[in-house]
Amino acid sequence: MKIVILGAGRVGASVAESLVSERNDITVVDTDVAQLKQLQDRLDLRTVAGNGTHPPVLEQAGIEDADMLIATAARDETNLVACQIAARMFNVPTRIARIRAPEFQAHPEITGEGGFYVDHLICPEQTVTDYVRKLIQFPEALQVLEFADGRASLIAVRAYAGGPLVSHPISNLRTRHPNVDMRVVAMFRGDRSIRPEGSTMIEPGDEVFLLAPSEHIRIALSDLRRMDKPVRRVMIAGGGNIGLRLARKLGSDYQVKVVETSRTRCNYLVTQLPASTLVLNGDSTDEDLLSDEGVAEMDLFIAVTSDDENNIMSCMLAKRMGARRTIALINRQAYADLVEGNRIDIAIVPSQTTIGQLLAHVRRGDVVAVHSLRRGAAEALEAVAHGDPKSSKVVGRRIEEIDLPRGATIGAIVRPTAGGALPGRRGERGAAPAEVIMAHHDTVIESGDHVIVFVENRRMIPKVEKLFQVSVGFF
Repeated sequence: MKIVILGAGRVGASVAESLVSERNDITVVDTDVAQLKQLQDRLDLRTVAGNGTHPPVLEQAGIEDADMLIATAARDETNLVACQIAARMFNVPTRIARIRAPEFQAHPEITGEGGFYVDHLICPEQTVTDYVRKLIQFPEALQVLEFADGRASLIAVRAYAGGPLVSHPISNLRTRHPNVDMRVVAMFRGDRSIRPEGSTMIEPGDEVFLLAPSEHIRIALSDLRRMDKPVRRVMIAGGGNIGLRLARKLGSDYQVKVVETSRTRCNYLVTQLPASTLVLNGDSTDEDLLSDEGVAEMDLFIAVTSDDENNIMSCMLAKRMGARRTIALINRQAYADLVEGNRIDIAIVPSQTTIGQLLAHVRRGDVVAVHSLRRGAAEALEAVAHGDPKSSKVVGRRIEEIDLPRGATIGAIVRPTAGGALPGRRGERGAAPAEVIMAHHDTVIESGDHVIVFVENRRMIPKVEKLFQVSVGFF
């Protein structure tokens, strides 16, 4: 696929790195020559220096025969105008824009046909906010990811010594919960993948990925983790875009304190947040401030400033002073790998939480959702099966008959009922209920099923994509 990426910042660079590894033809456009050179030195791609809203610059980048434009520049207006030009002047089939202002999300008529011709909006700040919100709901989990409009969930959890299923074979899961169908789709012991079979023992410290209907997530967690007390008190370090969104989301249900260094920003936050949210002007690495504001009583301390070092230091300090759980926003992946699981419980890399939204539109076949796992090394995707036994490699076949690449596991199937259809990439819509079916060796896939696949190595993704592509005759 030929893709033009506008913007060589953190989001654009991470998108380019992910897509280049999948043998796409990538061109990155930016006004910052130094950033472009760094990218070109690291990755096998083309770069063009210039303003992405200028047609001659886009022509130089090869926009005329591009399959997709991904606009990730720092300014919303730049991204919107670039999409409009790509659509109206160059007929680019797919246009994706990264936006920050929530007003654009609230008024789709501005961005859609007749407006800026954006096919898909992505908002990293909102994605990170939703991600953190799920971690607050399930404080025992490392990740909580949803599929099929929230009907099924994949959780990542660190097994602890003494858990009911820890030091026992996976097959005990069915014995312990005979009326609840759930499945372990992957396990990692350190950096090594462990194939999850019935006889596989879950050991303390294992990172376990478990798929279940969303209503059974807490049951699944209780088998592997000591259940934490619900989160009530939250302190947020940083009142920027993410801090503001998160405080708004939590304000009515939790006791929230926001620490922000800029007095001007604090004054603005006060006007935007509920009266119950306490806004503090100060430095989140100030030990006296944290002590005075009761950081030791916090169920969760989350640092979301724009400075990685400040986020790391404030989380480590908060943990040492008694905060029960800490989450740090860290843009540099090397930093995140270094500190997570030490004094920082979870390190969130924004580019990794956002990349899935883009990959869903790049994947071949009807792929509805993609989630990047383990810092991008693994992936979970939701693909819609189409066709019949003659035109499809999966429809009408038992799972044991499907030629899955090594390391790929079909974990569950979400099947629409009453003749409806779940949303798919090709525009299908339906309000009908759906049934979550945990995948077993003799489960038969039907046309219209949403199939949830875990792939422990992203290099196997092209083989999985081919399975869900139907022959030309189907169309």
